[in-house]
Amino acid sequence: MFKKILAALLACFAAAAFASVDINKANQAELEAVKGVGTVTAGKILDERKKGSFKDWADVMQRVGGIKDAKAGKLSSAGLTVNGSAFTASPASSDKRASGKKTSKTAKTDKAGKPAESKADTKATKSKTTPQ
Repeated sequence: MFKKILAALLACFAAAAFASVDINKANQAELEAVKGVGTVTAGKILDERKKGSFKDWADVMQRVGGIKDAKAGKLSSAGLTVNGSAFTASPASSDKRASGKKTSKTAKTDKAGKPAESKADTKATKSKTTPQ
């Protein structure tokens, strides 16, 4: 009987740990309880919230430094919500990521962003310019 009560009690604590935390209603401690939100981020959220409530995730990402698509997704999956809504990536942001990807893993660039010469290209150039 004791084991059943203990199991039920632990289940309640586990459910409470995964409860959603609304960014517009939470205090510092509640924000810090969300995995991925530290003292600094919680402070930034509270400072921006003094200026006005967050409308949606886009508003949070615009106003709170350090929170962009990737972090918003992680915070949302950890239980953070904005007005009860979880984060969903906008189509425009996923288009930016897709267009910014390199098409070839072997394409290398130098510091100026120009295509870097391969070692074979460098050797061929040196052998052409070296007098024999």
